[in-house]
Amino acid sequence: PAAGDAGLAVGAAQFVWHQLLGNPREFVMEHAYWGPEFSRAEIRAVVRASRFSESGCTVDELPEEELLRKTAAMIADGKILGWFQGRAEWGPRALGNRSIVADARRPEMKEILNRRIKHREIFRPFAPSILAEKTSEWFEQAHPSPFMTMAYAVKPEMRDKIPAPTHVDGTGRLQTVTATANPRYWKLIRAFEAQTGVPVVLNTSFNDNEPIVCKPQEAIDCFERTHMDALVLGDFLITRG
Repeated sequence: PAAGDAGLAVGAAQFVWHQLLGNPREFVMEHAYWGPEFSRAEIRAVVRASRFSESGCTVDELPEEELLRKTAAMIADGKILGWFQGRAEWGPRALGNRSIVADARRPEMKEILNRRIKHREIFRPFAPSILAEKTSEWFEQAHPSPFMTMAYAVKPEMRDKIPAPTHVDGTGRLQTVTATANPRYWKLIRAFEAQTGVPVVLNTSFNDNEPIVCKPQEAIDCFERTHMDALVLGDFLITRG
């Protein structure tokens, strides 16, 4: 899923090995979470070393169910969150481990994100992350798209329900999320669906005119210099005062 310089060499080698030489495929990549991972202790140490209290932020370490419920409620309330979990993604797309997450139902969210967070042209689009099992209810195609590499037409009757990540031509470059590939992100979207009836969130890369964040400190730095409302860092929920 690295459609660029990072993937050309690997793709060329795979093409020769399988297509030209006829060797069978023994491995099918089902996720892109091959980057660095940080332990709970490492994240806790970085959080404790930060000066969140001085900037009026509230820091809570929460059990998973409460963390997901509160995070989903904040998204449903129009808040913009940095979401940092597990291993970083390999490739050009944020796929729910180094993501900024927002409410796909709000038409104004695209402009808010481009102006407040990404600091780029207001017409730049964002992606929908959807529970994989609900894809056929919202899009014209149901083929899995876990790497955010394909644009599917949003069903006409659903376009007004998720306007923020729907492109002007009625398509969305979606990410289908399964409980197997990314359990916590899937649970977050499911919690959002339980509160709103919509199994889709807006997903964009966790960065601001820089490479996607990789380390906990990079996530904190990006959170502090942008206008995100909250940061979910492992089991920590950090909210602005």
